[in-house]
Amino acid sequence: MKFGAQVTCYRNTWDEMKAVVERMERGQWDSVWFADHFLPPPGRPEDEPLTAHEGFTVAAAVAGFTETLRIGHLVLGTPYRNPALVAKMAATVDHISKGRFCISLGAGWFEREHVAYGWQFPSMKERQDRLEEAANLIRQMIHTGGPVTFNGQYYHVDNAPLSPGSYGDPIPIMIGGTGPKRTLRTLARYGDVMNMDGWASPMTAEYFHSRLAILEAHCEDVGRDIGEIRKTLLMPTLLSDDKEAVEEFRAFRNLKEGSAIGPKNFIIDRVGEIVNAGVDEIIFGGMLTDDPDEFVRFDEEILSVFS
Repeated sequence: MKFGAQVTCYRNTWDEMKAVVERMERGQWDSVWFADHFLPPPGRPEDEPLTAHEGFTVAAAVAGFTETLRIGHLVLGTPYRNPALVAKMAATVDHISKGRFCISLGAGWFEREHVAYGWQFPSMKERQDRLEEAANLIRQMIHTGGPVTFNGQYYHVDNAPLSPGSYGDPIPIMIGGTGPKRTLRTLARYGDVMNMDGWASPMTAEYFHSRLAILEAHCEDVGRDIGEIRKTLLMPTLLSDDKEAVEEFRAFRNLKEGSAIGPKNFIIDRVGEIVNAGVDEIIFGGMLTDDPDEFVRFDEEILSVFS
């Protein structure tokens, strides 16, 4: 069983992020993941002047001073960057990290930052179309082993090489989200890693199995073995005995059923349920990035139970 943590890139400093990652590297953590936002979500006007570090740059910096943690994003917004550029950037980070990078793609949802920085924010259908086309192009560039020519509706490359390519094994592609009609089908066709987002979906074994059944059907349709796809889950968490703080966190985040918020034994039980459900990796989100000790405590009190 693998465990990772989402380290936010906003409302904090680089030194605070670096201190947390250094603590994680010395502990039992397997992976670290960053957001990809240019304004602090959820988009309140009073938050816009606060820091929001660019996620790909952060990932490259972290790749340079770590040795064991796998690195990725939850998740990259497809409208922000040309997918061929994403493939080039990913391959570079994969070499800096010596094969520890994962490309994580999503359709994008935060309209305000698109408006603020001059990017198009198309309809949900078009964003899903772009996600599928981007995943197709990136997969071809990673797996072809030579120059790629691609003429899609939105993206085009002409005899474009990916050099350097992956450091070792092909860079895995995560498709974020569990939309039954489009997102999971895109995952079945072009992805290697599934991620269920606990900020937006229930975190229950029943919900996980329902989405897994849909993914399996899509895999059968496209001739893919579902066993080739790793199953990960982003679990909002707060390790606290303070009932008032727990309820405030739950209400502020508008969390769905099954989040790991509460005292030690409650979180251990919740994690155990998800482990038994067949998830390959749990990524914990919501811990304070300005407090490395919180990650150490979580490591000692929760992760050690499952090591």
